[in-house]
Amino acid sequence: MIIRFRLTYPSGTATANLINSFHTPDGAKVADKQVKALGWSSLCSFGWGIVQWLGGDGLTKIPIFGRRACDEFKFYFDGSAMYIGVGMICPYIINISMLLGAILSWIVMWPQINKQKGHWFPANLDSQNLHGLQGYKVFIAIAIILGDGLYNFVKIIYKTIDASLKERKSKNLPLVTQDGQEPLSYDDERRTLKFLKERIPSWIPILGYILISIICITVVPMLFPPLKWYYVFGILLIAPILGFCNAYGCGLTDWSLASTYGKLAIFIVGACIHGYGGILAGLAACGVMMNIVSTSSDLTQDFKTGYMTLASPKSMLASQLIGTAMGCVVSPSVFFFFLKANKDLGAPDSAYPAPYALVYRNMSILGSEGFSALPKYCLIFCCAFFAGAILVNIVRDLVGEKWSKFIPLPMAMAVPFYLGGYFSISMCIGSLILFLWRLTNRAQADTYASAIASGMICEFAINQSS
Repeated sequence: MIIRFRLTYPSGTATANLINSFHTPDGAKVADKQVKALGWSSLCSFGWGIVQWLGGDGLTKIPIFGRRACDEFKFYFDGSAMYIGVGMICPYIINISMLLGAILSWIVMWPQINKQKGHWFPANLDSQNLHGLQGYKVFIAIAIILGDGLYNFVKIIYKTIDASLKERKSKNLPLVTQDGQEPLSYDDERRTLKFLKERIPSWIPILGYILISIICITVVPMLFPPLKWYYVFGILLIAPILGFCNAYGCGLTDWSLASTYGKLAIFIVGACIHGYGGILAGLAACGVMMNIVSTSSDLTQDFKTGYMTLASPKSMLASQLIGTAMGCVVSPSVFFFFLKANKDLGAPDSAYPAPYALVYRNMSILGSEGFSALPKYCLIFCCAFFAGAILVNIVRDLVGEKWSKFIPLPMAMAVPFYLGGYFSISMCIGSLILFLWRLTNRAQADTYASAIASGMICEFAINQSS
């Protein structure tokens, strides 16, 4: 996905640019100016974050399309420096696809479906209840993501097998993609050579996954008795496919949708286990699925950073293993300390109400009732959008690279279906800034845009954590 698909992974790219800025040769004027640009953008982003914090909703929900669009359709400008920076890094088609997805869902579909309140689903449900409109939002998005991700999974497997069966006279490293894309730049050639030279042998991740699966199948049923070992085994078989889908989507949009796949696990396992224990089993299955799927996107994101910084993939994998081992001890310890200090953790009126706990529990309750508990026609919508995502990808491949860049990406369109359109607006503003900048001074834009965007992303994250 990093070399063949050349996916962006905006956060990984931003981190790499930040790291590279600390290791530029002395006397390089351009590099020095890039570092200054990154510093100024970081400072401005940090300052703007403080202003937003002081201003409250007035500066985080700016109704540029009107109050109704802001309140009902989640179409507003959130003033996020991070999303603007991500928009400057992501290709134009990604940001436009997300905006089109937001328009299709929040402007066209959800208002029309909401008019069927009382007919397709009960009218007295709250906005987060999956028996109502929220069920359409979540499961239609899942269907699109699965259709797009599975298509690309099958596609890359086919290409890999096809390439391995063909005898090649030359054994040179693939510095150009087999799709006929343009040759790589000098910097990317060096990165590709370095990355492939120190590639991780295939048997290492396979053996590691098998060992972890054995531990998981043994331990998880002991901790959560309703989740039998064969359910865990089934999750472990499906998780690599969904992990690929998630890593692919994260490379396009910078969004990890691990929680979405976790919700899918809740629904499927809960539907298989009726009655007592179904709720707990669904939640436990969600935890297993999310940990595997989220790791795939996080690790690929880190490998993108390593690719950009000429780091050794083997060293990065070793560092990941060490960090994961430390996390297995540190994370539970911090949680129990936090739980001991806050006896009312999770209570609705406490300082830490944990609202998503209620959401996931309700989803598990819905899952235990089976697919028949879905809102009316929801399953039909899901099947239609699943097939539509596959069809769009087939069309993109048939028309060729010249025209495919004008066809929206289903994976990117799916993200705003249940999140809203606010972040896609900020990302499109980032694309617009880059587009206008390139019109006026393309050389300057190509030199400084990535550094400025990286500063906006990194400093906003620091601002949020502080």
